[in-house]
Formats: sequence, structure tokens, C-alpha cells
Amino acid sequence: MPELRPLCLLLLPRPLEGFILREQAEDLLRAEGVVAVDPPRVPYGALARLPHRLADRLANGVAKRLLKALKRNGDRPKVIVIFHPVQVLLARAILEREPDCELWYGRWDRYEHAYDASPVRRARLTEMHATAAKLSALTFVASDELARLEREEEREAVLVPLSADGFPAPDPASSVIAVSLGHLGWRTDWSLLRAVAERMPELVLLLIGAWHDDESKDDPDYAWCRAHPGFVWLGARTDAEAARLILCADVGIVPFKVEPFNNSGLPYRILKYARLGRRTVTPDLAGVKTWSEAVTTAVDADAFAAALREQAGTRTAPHAELREWALEQTADAQNAPLWQRLRELGVA
Repeated sequence: MPELRPLCLLLLPRPLEGFILREQAEDLLRAEGVVAVDPPRVPYGALARLPHRLADRLANGVAKRLLKALKRNGDRPKVIVIFHPVQVLLARAILEREPDCELWYGRWDRYEHAYDASPVRRARLTEMHATAAKLSALTFVASDELARLEREEEREAVLVPLSADGFPAPDPASSVIAVSLGHLGWRTDWSLLRAVAERMPELVLLLIGAWHDDESKDDPDYAWCRAHPGFVWLGARTDAEAARLILCADVGIVPFKVEPFNNSGLPYRILKYARLGRRTVTPDLAGVKTWSEAVTTAVDADAFAAALREQAGTRTAPHAELREWALEQTADAQNAPLWQRLRELGVA
């Protein structure tokens, strides 16, 4: 009879795509002899809530079926890895049938102190943890403190901290953070935003305001912008929240189409950005030039991208003179011509 191939079985507490230690599991799975085993039909957590004898009987059934399937494929477990104490029932059932197999126990949290666990549940998890740690040939932990706790119980543990290989890491030194405040629909030039983003992989755009699928649903550039990871859609926010979000940005934008409806207006958001020391970049609209102190206009996507890049770093060094100018644009100051005429008419 041919010798069975030894395997390392990762007993996943949940499917791989939803597993919090996915990156490290995927790294181990690069080895031909390491395979992932999805959770059983009766979840591990459910097993832990059952009476002990019934839970052991169900775990034994799972172990028996798993080992039978492995041997049918010419395999046998040499190592089994668990990541939560609730998995110890299945692990123990496998070890009883495969005495040459060893258990590895990964501990990345103090599960027995879970917020949603009742006192009875916590006691059961404490018991299961002790069993898993006792059976373990190699216990690996995520923090020095977890290692210390194991030593306190006169058990050894290997430090294996967490990884985040799959988490995006844009270069913070080159990133440009822009912000758009207001309506996101008909008036927005989605083709411009797409073109700018394609020219600026370092761009992060915070979109504050309600977006309107019904107004742009047939626009492929809108669909592209909705899916682009550099565009963060924050929805409608209060003024207090919006102000704090603008503080996170280098520059404000007014992404309006160059059309008669937009060309003559003076968007409020320019002054709001300026009150926080941020300039505004806009398409070549006529009305915005009223506040030329605060605005840079751009004739095309290349110019728009260049103008945004010029403002990189403003979030840590806001334009103090621009802020001072903006804070002077009070309602009383802006209404000066109206007050003058009222006085001329003798209106108190």
C-alpha cells in the first residue's frame, strides 16, 4: 500500500474570503502540502453551545468523514491548525484517530472575554482554550501580551504578529487629497473627473453630498467614478462634519460641466473651502472668477490635474491669508450695497 501524503490542514473558522487572518492563511496555502478546510455544516460556535456529549458526537462524525475523504485521495493529516478555541472539539477528534498528527493553535484575541458572550459562554470558552493550549504542539500568538499570558500558565507560545498584505497602501508622501462639497448629479462633469483620476493615480477625492443615480445612471463615466477606489463617497453630511472633512483635504474642487447653467454662478463651496484655508480648482467657468483670490481655473483635464498637484500638502499647511480673506466675507460685508441703498431710502 503506497504511503499517504502528509498534509497540514488549516481548519478555517469561517470561509477564507471572510477570515480575518486571510493574508496569513493564503501565505501558508502557497505550499502544496497545506490545504484549507472550510467550517463544517454545523458551525463551530454552535458546537460550543451544545451539551458536551452531543457536541463531541457531532465533532467525531465530522472528523471521521474528513479523514475518510483525505485517505481516499491518498492524504493524511500531519498538522492541523485551529484559530479559535471552539474548534478544539474537531481537533481533538482528529488527534484521537491520528496520534502521529500534531495540533497548532493560533491565538489572536482573548476570545473568552468576548463582549457578546454570556458568563456561561465565557466559562465554556475558557475551558476550550485550556484544552486547545494543552493539546497544542505549537501555539502561536499575535501579541507579546498573549505570549505573556501563556507563560503565566507555564506554556510556551511563538509570536506570530498579524499581517495586512491585502490592504491598499497608497504612497502618503505623494497623495493629493481633494474634496467636493455639494450635489452630485446633472451638473457634475463625470468625464472630467474620470480623466483627472486617470492622470492622477495619487488622487484621493472625498465626495461630500448626496449622489443621484437617477440623474446619471446612463453615463458610463459616472459608473466608472462610482467604482473607482480613489473616490470616497461620503454622502450627505452636516456642516460641522463637512468642515472637519475639508480639513483632511489639500484642495477643494467644483466639478461642474462648462454649460450656460453653470457658467455664471458663484458656488458657495468656494468660500467654504477658503474659510478653512483651501483653494478651489474649477473648470474654466466665468462666474467663479468673482473670487479669483480663492480659485484656480483649468481649461482641461491636464491643467486640472496640474492645479491639484500644486496644492499637495496644504492639509498640513493651510493658506492663512486665504482663510483671513474668506472670514472677512461676512453677510454684513457682502450686503454693503444693499445697506447703503436702504440708508439712502431712509429705511431704519
